[in-house]
Amino acid sequence: MSESEPTPISAEEVQLRERLQASPEAVLAEEFTRHHARFRRLVAFRLDPMAATRVDPDDVLQEAWLAAAQRIPSFFTTEGMTFFVWLRLIVLQTIVDVHRRHLGAKMRDAFREVSIENDFSRDTSHAIARQLLGGFTSPSEALMKAETARKLEEAIESMEPIDREILALRHFEELTNNEVSQVLSIQVKAASIRYIRALKRLKESLGSLSAFLERPRDA
Repeated sequence: MSESEPTPISAEEVQLRERLQASPEAVLAEEFTRHHARFRRLVAFRLDPMAATRVDPDDVLQEAWLAAAQRIPSFFTTEGMTFFVWLRLIVLQTIVDVHRRHLGAKMRDAFREVSIENDFSRDTSHAIARQLLGGFTSPSEALMKAETARKLEEAIESMEPIDREILALRHFEELTNNEVSQVLSIQVKAASIRYIRALKRLKESLGSLSAFLERPRDA
């Protein structure tokens, strides 16, 4: 199996699809509620800070829920993707739409083309930097924050786009290896290897920030 081949869908997911076909609205509500905290984390990580001052995260998720309800038939035409990963894609598209409305952002349609090569790749770099630098808040740390920000941007931008995205998906969105493999259409083993490599490289480049990267992640 090559790196580009995703993990097969589980029997549990097959059962969920059967339930979804029988009762789409009920199952959508159930799954959206079950993953609500994860979607909130996605919005907090991906939403531009300026947009975040204008839009409540719950409003973003409500809009995503309505969009998902309309698009459920299209889910059954997807392959190699769980319902959660598909819903995450809907939330991601909603964030793009929010950026367009509030920031005039000229971004590609993430629902049709979520690619590590598109504009989200650079946004990922900024999002990682924001998350890591969020811990530097006191006035005495102002100068260190400015210098660290510069080094951090350089370190993140030096990574391959796919490694930046895996770092974001695993460490900040807290997706599992299985979910990352579906998002990026790669093997679980490849996702794990790339994550470890990206984390190690960032730690080596930014030893002063290593404490931010010590939180364990589920396999």
